[in-house]
Amino acid sequence: MSAPLLLWVILLRWASGGGFIRGGRTWQHCTDLRPLDILSEVVPAGALARGMRVFQVQGLRGFQLAASRPRALAFPASRLFIHCDRFPEEFSIIVTLRVLGVPAKRNEYIFTLMAEESPGVLVGLRYAPDKLHFLFWSQERAGGWQTRVTFPNVSLSDGQWHTLVLAVSGQSFSLTVDCSIPKDVVVETPFPASLSVRRASFYLGNRRRRKGVFTGLLRQLVLLPGADATPRICTTMNFKVATLSIPTVLQDAPMKPASNEVLKYPYETDTKVTLGSHPRCTKQEKAQFWFNASRRGLYLCNGSAWVPMLEVKHRLDYVEEYQNLVTNSETMGIEVFTIPKVGLFAATANRITPPGSAVYKWTDGKFVPYQNIRTYQAQSWKYFTIGKKIFLAVANFEQNERGQEFSVIYKWSRRKAKFITYQRITTHSARDWEAFVIEGEAFLAVVNHREGNNHNIDSVIYRWNPRTGLFETNQTIPTSGAYDWEFFTVGPYSFLAVANTFNGTSTKIYSHIYIWLSGSFQLFQSILTFGAADWEVFHIGDRVFLAVANSHSYDSGMPAPSNFYAINSSIYELNITAQMFVKFQDLLTYRSNLGRAGFSVCHQGGRDWSGVGSAPWTHSPFFSWPHRGHLTCPSAFFMPSALDWEFFSVGDDSFLVVANSFDGFTFSVNSIIYRWQGYEGFVAAHHLPTVGCRDWEVFHTTEGSYLLYSSAKEPLSKVLKLKTT
Repeated sequence: MSAPLLLWVILLRWASGGGFIRGGRTWQHCTDLRPLDILSEVVPAGALARGMRVFQVQGLRGFQLAASRPRALAFPASRLFIHCDRFPEEFSIIVTLRVLGVPAKRNEYIFTLMAEESPGVLVGLRYAPDKLHFLFWSQERAGGWQTRVTFPNVSLSDGQWHTLVLAVSGQSFSLTVDCSIPKDVVVETPFPASLSVRRASFYLGNRRRRKGVFTGLLRQLVLLPGADATPRICTTMNFKVATLSIPTVLQDAPMKPASNEVLKYPYETDTKVTLGSHPRCTKQEKAQFWFNASRRGLYLCNGSAWVPMLEVKHRLDYVEEYQNLVTNSETMGIEVFTIPKVGLFAATANRITPPGSAVYKWTDGKFVPYQNIRTYQAQSWKYFTIGKKIFLAVANFEQNERGQEFSVIYKWSRRKAKFITYQRITTHSARDWEAFVIEGEAFLAVVNHREGNNHNIDSVIYRWNPRTGLFETNQTIPTSGAYDWEFFTVGPYSFLAVANTFNGTSTKIYSHIYIWLSGSFQLFQSILTFGAADWEVFHIGDRVFLAVANSHSYDSGMPAPSNFYAINSSIYELNITAQMFVKFQDLLTYRSNLGRAGFSVCHQGGRDWSGVGSAPWTHSPFFSWPHRGHLTCPSAFFMPSALDWEFFSVGDDSFLVVANSFDGFTFSVNSIIYRWQGYEGFVAAHHLPTVGCRDWEVFHTTEGSYLLYSSAKEPLSKVLKLKTT
């Protein structure tokens, strides 16, 4: 065989992966195609390296690294690359970490791979505030060249555990944070196909010097050659702590010591236990414990509320009337909230101006008047925070004295100890505000119910501009007589559901669920509803539910239904496999149907007002009051039934309470508490007498748990106490 032909055969065999015979063995990959646990190599014998400590935070253990001995946190690359000295061409890096606040202009190294004779980084991962940098050494240019791939808008400094998957293939780099939507970057310089790691070492949390040492906690650092690890990691609901491989010392169940031998893997925590009366729970107290001697319970602060860890389990026995809360006028909605270091408050959205709406403060076990705020047929309040700023937004349904239609955002003044006007936003018969945060950015969504007689208008999502300190329009979404927004998350995904109530001719219309993708909300699913007035999302175990309050069934082109006084509200459950919400249960809720086609005909001033302006049910005290000169009858028109759901728990039991408003004869009807009973679903457990019930709120104090309901029929709301055994 000629020499050129022999060379051609050899090259073909190399390209086909046939391998060479070297020293009696076939050539192989430089490493096995299995997860390579970099952290475990630092503690191969089960003993921690100098400069390493184990801390447990939020129930998980991680390594804290000392800056004084960076070279002690190293091992030769030959431990991983056992067959040759080349780094894989395609691979994934999996990291689980808890980042502390990183100062601006500071970089911290998660790991580096460096040659002994060179200060350059062959491969490395570096974190800066809101950025992640992947570094590699490209040898395509003379003398080599440091290449940096930057992933912007990576917010990890929230004190939580996060899992990152970085997949590398040629010029393509993909970063997945907590199994969310991948961030893809394509660069001009590909990752080298043959990167030599001869005489190189891995350095954990540093680049072989004290500057830039990682100050957080590391739980997992794995190199997976030849594959994208995302499908292997993102298989559970707890995405943030998904694991491929972690050292034994960090596993949940350390080795049991023999006889009197101390634990082989001691770890430390920065936890303390507070005794006495109810302490504050803020970000400063996060991960701290509080022992409540009176309730014999141990509680953990999650940064905003005390979560029970160990306590005597209570069961709901009955509900008793606790306080009659006299309001300025009929109340369309209630918001209960806590201002840190100040106290517990309730804001009522009242119909009549003046005097407008009110804020009440919980004092000596009762709500007492605290502040009056001028509103215009207020429908609801929304409390939210942005950093240290505290806000309260009201949805105004009517115009002010100057004919202007605004909803208003109020800001808490620490100096004046009250809410003051901060920003006015033009709205159209606003019904509801919803505040939420996505990827570290704050948003505020308003429900616009109608503009004049047109119910098919846009509702608006506003984004907080930290530079101007104002909310600015970010996205509009078409809605039909919309009544409510509901924001929720499932794993890394964010959703926003709208309750569409009326399109001008019918209440039998689709309400929609939107998902956040590529910087905006996009349609995820449409669900047929009947005058939807409220969405309520809740979790029971790992199951995700979404309940809709259907208020009434009206269609101008259809005859009156046979049953005038009942309509189903529905509960849907998220089916992960089908990637959609499917109906789980129907619950019978009350509505009214007076007269023909679902409403009574009102004669006022010698005219039939049943067909004037918008549909007649919009003139009820639950939907609108005299609007731009429209007249209303003194008696009720079409009164809706279910208007609100509220989910709450007592001990290990889960409950839903519905706001029933009218049964066709009277506003004095029972609202019902349903108890979760597993396979049976929700079963009626308690019937609560209410008058024109519009909204429910649940709240907790050191003295117990309470329900607060608002009445849209009379200027009197009620606080009910949950009595437990």
